[in-house]
Formats: sequence, structure tokens, C-alpha cells
Amino acid sequence: MSYSDPNNPYSQQPQGQPPQQPYGYPQQPPAQPGYGSQPGYGYPAQQPAPPYPAYPGGPGAVQMQLPGMAQAARVILFIVAGLQIIVAIVAAIAVAAAQDVSNEIGAGDKTDGLAGLGYAVVFVVLAFAGFAIFLGAKFGNGGPGIRIATIVYAALFILLSLSNFAAGTGSSAVGGVVGLAIGGFILAAMLQSQTAAWFNRPRY
Repeated sequence: MSYSDPNNPYSQQPQGQPPQQPYGYPQQPPAQPGYGSQPGYGYPAQQPAPPYPAYPGGPGAVQMQLPGMAQAARVILFIVAGLQIIVAIVAAIAVAAAQDVSNEIGAGDKTDGLAGLGYAVVFVVLAFAGFAIFLGAKFGNGGPGIRIATIVYAALFILLSLSNFAAGTGSSAVGGVVGLAIGGFILAAMLQSQTAAWFNRPRY
């Protein structure tokens, strides 16, 4: 059996013998896995850094929204304030006209007290209107104090509405019912947990 030339790297190798490497080309070791490609070798694989929690007002922060009932209470405050201003103006004009008539007939001295009481009522109504406008304007950035002040306003509104029933007339009773509904809604909106969370939210 003849063997191929051992100096020829491309010749057929004899059976049972390991393959011969060509001269001048040393055998290369098998490639090793690179660092970090397998667990336990080299540096461990880098893990992505956890995201920083969003701070209030920063990127990714969830902005709180004014609750729906609080928004409705805010609108009612502005509407009530507008109606109170209109009523106060009409009442002031009526008191002034009545006092002029009383002066013309010579009974002005007797009606001065009533006119003063009428103007005092007008002043109270205007004060309530201004208070309602102030509270409604502060719903956007006000704190717990605005919520407490709105609760006080609603309680006073309910008490004044109850006084309408003392007159015993149908119109005053209707006004009392409407006033109770308005004051009760504002009070219920301020007592909600979502509304409390809104006014207690952190501000930066």
C-alpha cells in the first residue's frame, strides 16, 4: 500500500493517522468565547439602569386633574356670584327708590332705618358674591385652606337658604329649596376624597 507524499499537505493521509498540518503553519487553538459573551467569563453583561422616578412637574410626571364634582362646584360658585351681584344691584336700586319716595311724602325720617337695613343686606350679598368669586378663582392653585373656606361658604349658604322657609310664602320656599340644593352640592363636592387629595397635592 503506497502512501502519499508526506511533504504534500494536500495529499491523502494514511488511515489511522492524525491529519498532518502543513509545514510552516502552526496549529491554531480553537477560538475562545469573547469576554462577557458567556456568564462567568470576563466582565458581567451590563444591565440597563433603572429609570429615575418622575418628580412632580418633571418629565414623565402624571399631572393631577381637578375632580369633576369640584369643577362643577367651581362653575356653580361663579354662577351664584353673578346672580348675587345682580340681585344686590337690583335691591340697592329698589331701596334707593323707596327712600326717595318716602322723602317726597315727608316720611323719610321714619324709613331711614329700613333703608339702612336694606343697604346692609345688599352689602352682605355682595360680600358673599366676592367670597364665591375668590374661592372659585383659587380652585386651580389653592391649598387645604381654600377647601375649608369653601366648606364654610357652603354651610352658610345652606343656613341662609333655610331662613327662606321662615317667610312662609311659596316663592321663598322655592328659593330655599334651590339654595339648599346649591349649598348641598358644593358641600358634597368639597367632602369628596378626590377633592381633598387635589387640595392637599404637593406644589413646586
